Amino acid sequence: MASMGKVFPPLVLLNPKYKPCYPGRVASRNTKSVIKNSFNEKYFVQEKLDPLWDDGYGSQTAKDYLEAATDMIRPDNGPPRWFCPIESGPPIKNSPVLLFLPGIDGVGMGLILHHKALGKVFEVRCLHIPVYDRTPFEGLVKFATDAIRSEHASIPDRPIYLVGESFGGCLALSVAAFNPTIDLVVILVNPATSFNRSQLQPMLPFLEACPKELHKIIPYLFGLSLGNPMKMANVQGNSPLSPTKKLENLFLDVKSLVEGATLLADILPKETLSWKLKSLKSGAAHANSHLHAVKSEVLVLASGNDNMLPSAAEARRLLDLLENCKVSGHTLLVEDGINLLTIIKGTNKYRRSKTHDFVSDFLPPSKSEFKETFDEHLGLFRLATSPVMFSTLENGKIVKGLSGIPDQGPVLLVGYHMFFGTEIGAIVEEYLREKKIVLHGVAHPEIFAENIEAPLQVISGFDRFRVFGAVPVTARNVFKLMSNKRHVLLYPGGVREALHRKGEKYKLFWPEKPEFVRMASKFGAKIVPFGVVGEDDLMEQFLDYNDLMKIPLMKEFISQRNTVISRVRGGTQITGEVGNQDFFVPGICPKIPGRFYFLFGKPIETKGREELLKNKELCNELYLQIQSEITRNIDYLLKKREDDPYRHVFERTMYRALSGPVHQIPAFDP
Repeated sequence: MASMGKVFPPLVLLNPKYKPCYPGRVASRNTKSVIKNSFNEKYFVQEKLDPLWDDGYGSQTAKDYLEAATDMIRPDNGPPRWFCPIESGPPIKNSPVLLFLPGIDGVGMGLILHHKALGKVFEVRCLHIPVYDRTPFEGLVKFATDAIRSEHASIPDRPIYLVGESFGGCLALSVAAFNPTIDLVVILVNPATSFNRSQLQPMLPFLEACPKELHKIIPYLFGLSLGNPMKMANVQGNSPLSPTKKLENLFLDVKSLVEGATLLADILPKETLSWKLKSLKSGAAHANSHLHAVKSEVLVLASGNDNMLPSAAEARRLLDLLENCKVSGHTLLVEDGINLLTIIKGTNKYRRSKTHDFVSDFLPPSKSEFKETFDEHLGLFRLATSPVMFSTLENGKIVKGLSGIPDQGPVLLVGYHMFFGTEIGAIVEEYLREKKIVLHGVAHPEIFAENIEAPLQVISGFDRFRVFGAVPVTARNVFKLMSNKRHVLLYPGGVREALHRKGEKYKLFWPEKPEFVRMASKFGAKIVPFGVVGEDDLMEQFLDYNDLMKIPLMKEFISQRNTVISRVRGGTQITGEVGNQDFFVPGICPKIPGRFYFLFGKPIETKGREELLKNKELCNELYLQIQSEITRNIDYLLKKREDDPYRHVFERTMYRALSGPVHQIPAFDP
């Protein structure tokens, strides 16, 4: 924001004459007219995002919010208006519009930490309600309704996103109730529909009687609603600063935030605060009375640390009352630890048409998502297993790294599924780190089921699967991935292989029919068989499926649980052990960790082999060849790992402390 100089913060009136609302067009606060800076210039619009794109998370902080609010609260006697943050956009092609409806402050800068990320995939527009504006709640509903109807009229086949925070959540629900035929995706952030059960309700009579001298302390109480100052100041994204410098900046930012709390007295002077609370009360009542009419897709983001509203309890209430609602946990929007776009992606809420498509609506992971997932969330596991990968060149030579895997798709990786699928993260990470390519895992549909996740999680492990490209295993999804020349990860052994029994490690459980060979040959995909070992150095299974089924209570529980689980190979298509795809939780005993080893075999070319589509014998031969290659790769790794001086965690930890990062730790010579 500082780089914009005097043009800070930007205000852009959303007049249909001036669409789309891109950076460079600002509304003068004095003339209330639209100033066009190089408006006739053609903006470069990207077709798509590249993997590990810079989402800007951490480049803006709550301190920037206070600085922006200082400029925006100057009296101008103007009405509510929309503005486009300069750092947002232009977005990628065919991006939907996102309208942000602010909380009780009305400034409209509540998404400041997320402007850059959201602006890459949405046309972001924020509502600003001036400090001395007295537009009633019904007037704001009409104002927002006019905006979405105008947008819907121009692009009827694209969804419109409404992000409402606190008071804005009430506004978003009311707007959705009055527009049931418009395709809206409503995201509620700690919605104030619980006002009558909040700590704000008793404040109304107190404010009426409160002297102006005492009013100055009230904004400090409202400052708590913004969030924890330490977590707000800790937003530093992918900063390359040293830990000492980061700590210094943290204390300076906390100091600025505490001092900046006095600004809230200017944002919410006594008369304005009293008006806002009355408007909030009427808005909550209005929204609650119209919940039955809300037909839109709704995502409720609720924080258990909200100091003003019982948001967690309210989220569960809305989940019961709204017919198309999902609940997710989060920290407050200006605190460290939440990237709103990541939550939207992880909950499968991002789409550019009537329905969500796992392939065409996929957004590749950003740098901050990569860092948060693999360096922070999975950092200890990665250090413990220190995965090392080898691949095979066209001439048959085995080399360290993934250079033997073709960059040009379509490519189909087919391999062995270790216990609990513990190898998946390592493959996806190294693919992104070395090749800068997204590897789409074809996953069991249960991973995408609503009831598999605990409520009020910020980002669950299953959300991370989706963020990094996992799709449900269906013929349609594989077809679309292949036709788009993507890299695909497939485990024919599925759940049976990932949850194998005692004594079955490194054994393939594949169906008899070559399910994937014809699909690969149809698109001329290169098939890369791979083996992986290391599960036996990580854990020991002492209670498996067969043991559990001998316990009556556990047998009944497993049977009941699996009756509601989607089946990849349902019916009578596959029988025997391969067809037994029951989910269960085994008893395991952890070991002092060893190391994960991967070997990707020589790519098998299917282009120009159209006979595979018609000749079942040739198709089966290739299918068996792939299985044999995977088994050979596993045997090779089991033998060669004995020569690795860094197989054990102690040696790797010492190397990591003295020499370099995990992915550079040496291994055996292939």
